[in-house]
Amino acid sequence: MKYGFWLPIFGGWLRNVENESMPPTFEYAKKVIQSAEKWGYDTTLIAELYLNDIKGPEHDSLEAWSTAAALAAVTEKIEIMTAVRPGFHNPAVTAKMAANIDQISNGRFTLNVVSAWWEEEARQYGGIFTEHDERYDRTEEFIDVLKGLWTEDVFNYEGKYYSIKNAHLAPKPVQRPNPILYAGGESPRGKQTIVNTCDAYVMHGGTVEEIQEKVNGMKDLREQAERTPLSSFGMAAYIICRDTEEEAQAELTRITDVKESSAYAGYKDFVGKSQLEQQVKLYDYSVSNRGLRPNLVGTPEQIADRILSYEEAGLDLLLLQFSPQLEEMERFAKDVMPLVEAKRKQKQTN
Repeated sequence: MKYGFWLPIFGGWLRNVENESMPPTFEYAKKVIQSAEKWGYDTTLIAELYLNDIKGPEHDSLEAWSTAAALAAVTEKIEIMTAVRPGFHNPAVTAKMAANIDQISNGRFTLNVVSAWWEEEARQYGGIFTEHDERYDRTEEFIDVLKGLWTEDVFNYEGKYYSIKNAHLAPKPVQRPNPILYAGGESPRGKQTIVNTCDAYVMHGGTVEEIQEKVNGMKDLREQAERTPLSSFGMAAYIICRDTEEEAQAELTRITDVKESSAYAGYKDFVGKSQLEQQVKLYDYSVSNRGLRPNLVGTPEQIADRILSYEEAGLDLLLLQFSPQLEEMERFAKDVMPLVEAKRKQKQTN
């Protein structure tokens, strides 16, 4: 299992807790990622939203791509996975920026391709927001342009959405043939795009059974398309690790006491303009990315056992959220990661 974490660019992950002691500043983000490298984390995911979806649109948040470039220059080992939404970007400029950040990081920059869901944000920031399936049509063309510019000396492209003529991109990314392209999607059209164009599949939080079904389903679709297997399967999850189960459950109760606030501004767009496989309720939405569904809540022993169950279901990457970030990331690294490894070795020898 590889361990990743969401970079805290919104000031937290809890929609019902006002102050999580994790400010949305570059200095805090730098401290988190540099500490994470020391503690053994493999990946950070930097979400891309121009409005703050966690604390409310009026609150501070960091911009993903400029933050990624800055962090690439002050880290050495960690993968920097940054979200990109085609409706907000020129694909040729994006290809150039990505290649440059990959050079800065010496091959550690990857992309999480997101086809977008928040119509109000698109209106405020001039993004292109279309019907669900058309968003994926645009995404496929967008990725065609990225890959073409990253691999060809002179690139031409004529599609429905993009036209590129005699374009040069140098230097190319360090990673060949391209930086890893992660993507998530639950609709048939979204899955088709991932099978056709991406390298790895990332999911919102789900139960072991839900994740196993998704992993097996994507493997089957990729095989039917006669394409190489996906390189990774990742899942978002929120961690509540405490010395006792009672303490963990008390924290769970505290953070899921749903309160009316602007933190839920994007809720209707998320559930109404996405095609989701599971019904999402306000309880699920109180923590980002359905992070409570995996139930990584309890003692280190309980969480380690649960993680091994996800491994057996085919998961190989956890994209974790914590609050407060630094303190809980350190606790997880010291109390849970070694325990998972020990339990895995014990299973292998039995």
